Amino acid sequence: MNNSYSNEFELDQEISYLNHAAVAPWPKRTELALADFARENVTIGSKKYLNWLKKEALLKKQIGQLINANSVDEIALVKNTSEALSFVAYGIQWDEGDNIVSSDEEFPSNMIPWESLADQGVSVTKVTLKNSLDPTAELINKINDKTRLLTISSVQYSSGIAVDLVRLGKACKERGVLFCIDAIQSVGAFPFDVQTCQADFVMADGHKWMLGPEGLGFFYCQKDSINTLKLTQFGWHMVEDMGNYDTAEWEATTTARRFECGSPNMLSIHALSASLSLLLEVGMQTVTAEITKRCEYIAQRVEANENLSLLSQANTQGNNIIVFKPTTHSTEDLHDFLTEHNVICVKRGGGIRFSPHFYTKSIDIERAMNLVNQFLAN
Repeated sequence: MNNSYSNEFELDQEISYLNHAAVAPWPKRTELALADFARENVTIGSKKYLNWLKKEALLKKQIGQLINANSVDEIALVKNTSEALSFVAYGIQWDEGDNIVSSDEEFPSNMIPWESLADQGVSVTKVTLKNSLDPTAELINKINDKTRLLTISSVQYSSGIAVDLVRLGKACKERGVLFCIDAIQSVGAFPFDVQTCQADFVMADGHKWMLGPEGLGFFYCQKDSINTLKLTQFGWHMVEDMGNYDTAEWEATTTARRFECGSPNMLSIHALSASLSLLLEVGMQTVTAEITKRCEYIAQRVEANENLSLLSQANTQGNNIIVFKPTTHSTEDLHDFLTEHNVICVKRGGGIRFSPHFYTKSIDIERAMNLVNQFLAN
């Protein structure tokens, strides 16, 4: 990895930041992009609004590169993952008795929208993935003739389990089942290919592995599925003749912009575009290799300590989430101790979750693991 990228991050030297699976720090270039945008707004307002639209278009292009979309017309900018998942949940014309297959450890964003369909006669089958030798097969085996959609997180937030999206996509296509992926724990950490996994719908927020701000994400809708979803939001931005405010006639555009009902979040667009420019410069193969190396080291340190238990499972693509717990002490007390000593992490999946990014310094990981040992020694 090019060492010059270490200058992109100015975290306080007392902090060991191991929480990218929650909310990530911003790169320096993102701070500068926002400062420039703020100064422009202060001094000339929206005089250069056409440039803002170019930045919006650039962001969609960058997202398209990250996920290998066939066209930017398949990408909508949304407030968050939950909004995009709700577009799918309430855009599909369900029949009573329809079934949705998912897992039993999904984040609420990928659980509540589907469960809310119960009053329409739609059921959700939750598959247990933990401790399975083949979690992908567990999901496929639950598909039946009533299954309309399979929805899954690419990486589980509380355990780090990653399913085989290519196998799932193939199985869904063979059975005529729609395939929806919550990719918030993958995009920005691993190479992601919507075409290879044959996804119908993919969504993710920008504030985790993509190193951007909260309040902006993307919704990928495969071109053949765009016009099959019933619209649930309406406004000036989603019409075909956008900008023609005087006409009494309107129709929704045939691109994914139909899911963008109103004014775009230009502040976050400038920020996320800057952050993605860093990931694309570094290259996702390098990003993944660096994340995996760091997680493998953490896992090795955990397994070498008889007073710790590794809870996360090894994935073939590598891991970006490591979960462990003390066997002789309270997990709650360990988390409190780490937090008090400026190790930024969370309790998830019955243990402590560490999630380093490609730029995380070895010294910060070493400091965190030494603090774990220090706690266990007391």
